Amino acid sequence: MCRHLAYLGPPVTLAELLFDPPYSLFRQSWAPRDMRGGGTINADGFGVGWYPDDAGEPVRYRRAQPIWSDPTIAELAGVTRAGAVLAAVRSATVGMAVLDNAAAPFAEGRWLFSHNGVIRGWPDAVVPIAAELPVRDLLTLDAATDSALLWALVRHRLRSGADPGEALAEVARAVTAAAPDSRLNMLLTDGRAVAATVLGHALSLRETPSGLLLASEPHDDDPGWRSVPDAHLVTATVGRARLRPLW
Repeated sequence: MCRHLAYLGPPVTLAELLFDPPYSLFRQSWAPRDMRGGGTINADGFGVGWYPDDAGEPVRYRRAQPIWSDPTIAELAGVTRAGAVLAAVRSATVGMAVLDNAAAPFAEGRWLFSHNGVIRGWPDAVVPIAAELPVRDLLTLDAATDSALLWALVRHRLRSGADPGEALAEVARAVTAAAPDSRLNMLLTDGRAVAATVLGHALSLRETPSGLLLASEPHDDDPGWRSVPDAHLVTATVGRARLRPLW
């Protein structure tokens, strides 16, 4: 089971999000506190995407190796500042590709996307859903993984003008109907707002007057963290977070 986070707020260094907290995403890669039966460590890759400015598209850094084995990300994180970030560490499902392109965040335009979980019965269970996508989208998936397919399904809806939260919710409902007991914890941002689903795993939210954090597990013991209930959708901007049931 992967770990991911999204941040919106005043510019901070990537190190302040990924490395410095006592239970940071870096620590969660080798000592997660809440995997819930989804593996033991997150050593099959990592990625971080950030927005250099309000107008630009995000920059990404993705690798197929454990985050602790890559000295470049630590150096980069110490000198890179951003006010919007999405990052993840990966625990690959057995049999799925372990390569740079399989690590979140996935991207198109201003969008960044991450998935923490698994589609049960992959790939047979979701063949009918995948068949709804344009053939070109299937031929150009980032990787032959459930997460990459989920991104293609969400992206297809975004391209059609769907609201970000509703795009995630529609995909979660469709995949759950086809592949019951799937874990579909998805995270999506355009650098201005965040949407997330909680289905089969944990997500916590921390809001401050100037910013917000969504994370698979709290990265410190701040009492401001609150748990998002299972089977819920979160849509949030700085100063406003809304939770509602997925169905």
